[in-house]
Amino acid sequence: MALILFVGINAISARVRVDGYSMQPTLEDGEFILVNKLSYQWSNVDRGDIIVFHFPINPEEELIKRVIGLPGDTVVVQNSLVFVNGQQLNEPYISQAPAYSGEWLVPDGYLFVLGDNRNNSNDSKDWGLLPMENIVGKAAVIYWPWYLWDVIEHTDVFAVQ
Repeated sequence: MALILFVGINAISARVRVDGYSMQPTLEDGEFILVNKLSYQWSNVDRGDIIVFHFPINPEEELIKRVIGLPGDTVVVQNSLVFVNGQQLNEPYISQAPAYSGEWLVPDGYLFVLGDNRNNSNDSKDWGLLPMENIVGKAAVIYWPWYLWDVIEHTDVFAVQ
């Protein structure tokens, strides 16, 4: 029975340790999160989702970032602001405005992801676009340390400021 439960739980979820400061202030170094591996079986990835994925440069490594651009989007970072398809994002979750600029077109089958700690994150601005097949799942719950237990918010990045 224990083996069946173990296999079943691992089929639908993953447990991941946040390693580093790229998602501050949303997620802190050393926190453990529960990842819903089935979330995108029945729904689409949305802008603002926090996802865990296999790093394209080293697929054995798993990273956690926020989805900013979907297939077909144009992402522009300029004057410390992020725009998707010409619309400025509302980003109350970032630690500080980006100190870099650039423009990226997201092709079919890819995502553009950024860490919430924009200036201290190794993300799509550095290594390129994320193939959608690399997604492990959607971050769901911070479960350790126990006193920080919380459901992870996935912010609508186009919400009115």
